[in-house]
Amino acid sequence: MASAVRVRFAPSPTGEPHVGNIRTALFNWLFARHHGGSFIVRVEDTDQQRKVQGALDSILLTLRWMGLDWDEGPIDSNNGSQGSYGPYFQSQRLAMYLEATNKLVAQGDAYACFCTPERLNGLRKTQTDTQTQIGYDRHCLTAFTSDERQRLVSSGADHVVRFKIPEGQSEVVIHDVIRGDVEWDPSLLDDFVMMKSDGFPTYHLANIVDDHAMEITHVMRAEEWLPSTPRHLLLYKAFGWEPPIYAHMPMILGNDRAKLSKRHGATSTLDYKAGGYLPEALLNFMALLGWSFDGHMEIFSRGDLIKHFTLEHVGKSGAIFD
Repeated sequence: MASAVRVRFAPSPTGEPHVGNIRTALFNWLFARHHGGSFIVRVEDTDQQRKVQGALDSILLTLRWMGLDWDEGPIDSNNGSQGSYGPYFQSQRLAMYLEATNKLVAQGDAYACFCTPERLNGLRKTQTDTQTQIGYDRHCLTAFTSDERQRLVSSGADHVVRFKIPEGQSEVVIHDVIRGDVEWDPSLLDDFVMMKSDGFPTYHLANIVDDHAMEITHVMRAEEWLPSTPRHLLLYKAFGWEPPIYAHMPMILGNDRAKLSKRHGATSTLDYKAGGYLPEALLNFMALLGWSFDGHMEIFSRGDLIKHFTLEHVGKSGAIFD
């Protein structure tokens, strides 16, 4: 792992940049600037069906408007990048994900699955009706030998690749800077898909491969990703890689304490730009969504935020967005 701090903001170009996205970017940027490290922007564009034209332009415009400059990442939405760890568009890194997938299959830590959507839907219905744990039943792991699976793959049979949850795995412990140690029972995890049938990776595989290759030291992301972290730690272990330091930030809530959504009002940061808000004001306001310096000081310059920002002052509970 790199000795200098390296953090990343990894947006998906699936819509307008909302407050939660940019708060994540802001905290990563402040952490990098506080420690004299690098702030990287990486575009997670592997979900081709949900990709929205112009979304990346809006994200980059917002970052530039708020002064959240990045050291490595996309120059614009035309797939150009700057930095030594690129490319910074996941759609341009497919060969790396395939190589990683083949490595785990060869090790016996992953396997091809040929189950149809109809079979998987039927399995889920049966599990729901019988009130048993929802999850994949390892049909393709037990019904075929590794040689039979390889012959099917070579013949062009439609398939995904699943990660094999290690048998007899003890509790997975997540060491989180904000939340402390969080334990997870591995029996609650099923063999999740890491490579889709279209040759694109799922988030679970892509972010692990990219964070390792880009020498990311700290992963600072929304609380909603906490349940996925045990899968990520097991992937790191299977690859033999050292995981980064994790910090899962509190959710942003509306006044009704429900997760912030469009019904709570303007949640796209560009709405505030169009409304005439100053970027310094929005920066100051968003910094206080989940972080505080001393509980009293409320007005910060950009320099003040960089000077005082630490993860130790980020709270666990949800932040209310007025």
